[in-house]
Amino acid sequence: MSKEFNQKIYVAGHRGMVGSAIVRILKIQGYSNIVTRTHAELELTNQAAVRTFFEQEKPAQVYLAAAKVGGIHANNTFPADFIYQNLMMEANVIHQAFESGVKKLLFLGSSCIYPKLAPQPMSENALLTGLLEPTNEPYAIAKIAGIKLCESYNRQYGQSHGIDYRSVMPTNLYGPGDNYHPENSHVIPALIRRFHEAKAVNAPEVLIWGTGTPKREFLYVDDMAAASVFVMDLAKSAYEQHTLPMQSHINVGFGSDVTIAELATAVAKATDYSGKISFDSSKPDGAPRKWMDSSRLNRLGWQAKVDLESGLKKAYEDFLKIHSEAKTGNLS
Repeated sequence: MSKEFNQKIYVAGHRGMVGSAIVRILKIQGYSNIVTRTHAELELTNQAAVRTFFEQEKPAQVYLAAAKVGGIHANNTFPADFIYQNLMMEANVIHQAFESGVKKLLFLGSSCIYPKLAPQPMSENALLTGLLEPTNEPYAIAKIAGIKLCESYNRQYGQSHGIDYRSVMPTNLYGPGDNYHPENSHVIPALIRRFHEAKAVNAPEVLIWGTGTPKREFLYVDDMAAASVFVMDLAKSAYEQHTLPMQSHINVGFGSDVTIAELATAVAKATDYSGKISFDSSKPDGAPRKWMDSSRLNRLGWQAKVDLESGLKKAYEDFLKIHSEAKTGNLS
């Protein structure tokens, strides 16, 4: 299938970690007509504003990477905000994309859509088979709704209007554009910051919550972006051969996982921290394992390329850049 590199592509959420990576990959691949809007320029929860945007721009493709995201504390504190804002963004963008004639759309979800006790590795058919993790249930419900919006529009309008709306579910992501906030960041950016700060003051030890035995899977964000473009560009026949009309989402993972202890050792190496790593077993571990089954995507011909060691080096370079800009007051 030949690519039309001048077609207009709208990337919603281009300032986020995933959205910015998608813009990078599209530009690397030669796409030259990429449309973006900041939150200040376009409020995606505002139906009228989204309608006006699509009527004026009329993009050919849409990558829906915009979302309200946060850690456990934020999800527990603002559950109404998380479900309402994400539902509104998805409904507005997907519906107005359809209304303006967009034929191709890719919705980006999250691994939290799967039940808390889903068998490992978590396959696409585990969706809606059990209870969700309570701490982020509202966010997960919104993401499930996004998948079902895409499927429902395909079922009702796929043949009559030629639309083809798809969904991808990433595992834990890290890399350039990550959030390194000391309290609200995820495990890799949090560890990068802690080991960097420990190295700066020559701290003899870094203490990490839990036993270090839980296993997690991590994917470099540019790999996720490349997988997104790969899935978007797949021939419809190939996509339909590997999915079902009411189970059409595709997992995107690295393919293997590591223990938290192994991750901590890898982050220490990437940040050049040589002190002791200890674990506080009195603190909670969380789920023993969270690992995505990416065999569906692998059968379609895509594999992750960036290994954890290489990815962590790039992530630390990004952290140092942000840290330096913040200290000098040049952070944009």
